[in-house]
Amino acid sequence: MLYKAQIITHKNESRIAVNFNQSAELNQRFRKLQGSKWSQTLKVWHIPDTQENRVKFKIETSPDNHEKQIDFKLKIPIESEVKTQVVFKVETQVKLIVNTQNKTQISNIPNSSIISTISQYKRWLRSKRYSASTVKVYSEALSTFLLYFKEKPSSEISNDDLIAFNNDYILKKQLSATYQNQIVNAIKLFYSVIQNRVIDIQLIHRPKRAKILPNVLSKEEVKMILEAVHNIKHKAMLCLIYSCGLRCGELLNLKFENIDSKRNLLLIRKAKGMKDRITPLSPKILEILREYYKAYTPKIFLFEGRITGEQYNERSLQKVLKQTLSNTKIKKPVTLHWLRHSYATHLLESGTDLRYIQELLGHSSSRTTEIYTHVSTKSIQNIISPFDTL
Repeated sequence: MLYKAQIITHKNESRIAVNFNQSAELNQRFRKLQGSKWSQTLKVWHIPDTQENRVKFKIETSPDNHEKQIDFKLKIPIESEVKTQVVFKVETQVKLIVNTQNKTQISNIPNSSIISTISQYKRWLRSKRYSASTVKVYSEALSTFLLYFKEKPSSEISNDDLIAFNNDYILKKQLSATYQNQIVNAIKLFYSVIQNRVIDIQLIHRPKRAKILPNVLSKEEVKMILEAVHNIKHKAMLCLIYSCGLRCGELLNLKFENIDSKRNLLLIRKAKGMKDRITPLSPKILEILREYYKAYTPKIFLFEGRITGEQYNERSLQKVLKQTLSNTKIKKPVTLHWLRHSYATHLLESGTDLRYIQELLGHSSSRTTEIYTHVSTKSIQNIISPFDTL
């Protein structure tokens, strides 16, 4: 089975495209890769262009600094002087083994010390009860950083090296400030638990974040979207996200015991930051959920996929929203998180105290919730422009 891995530019972002003969098993594995996306136009899977992913998929760089397109085969040796074999593991990692004559060596793979360091870091994160997503994001971020300096022991990396990494890797590739901040979080946490170090974590600076306002829909637009959903299961999911201000992951993690129909409450367990919270349930939502339950009778999770007892897939829900939008006149690039932003903004416009909104959304800081005051139109619409008084 022939594969091609190459660097592409997708929506002004450098990505690694992996083209292969489609199969359900490999599609499922690529779907689980961090940051993986399917391009309907190009008909390929593509992932973030990071040092770690370049290593995994053997993206080589020529002397003139242009990336080469690499062809490789899965589980089929190439008949030549150098035999290359790529083996996919279940956890979506790739081992690239090069056999030269009678010698076996590992090419473009992190050395054993880096692998050991990352494993140790993961164990430490898990022992501190960081969420699975945080463990994954931080370990991959740290892996990218250490691979950049793979010729230098982690204990000898200095603050000057970190500045060089920011300029020569992150800024050069035009990666986002959010990604840079994840790298900083991972590095600071890593070096805070290592005694033998050159780097001074107090001197590590964070990138200046852009102050981006949340995207908000009007009530009319939300109503238009929800009324365009005809499948009761999809309708229940989208309605619940908006009516309770849920994150997508919070919705998909819900079980029957999270619903208190007698008190009209929804209990959200182990949300972002491992925090529990409660939010009011609309009687209208309860009716929709009862109708949905009669039609689908899920067993474990409130919303399950095609396989009984299996959690509904986030990517599938995103596709549901995209298909729903195509049935409306809304041309905005609406995402599931827009519904959460709209919930918070509409609460604020209806007079709900900001402190209650903070609790309902599960924000640790009121400063996070205050951003909705900048997109609420209730007060702004009452302001008379001086132009009108000329």
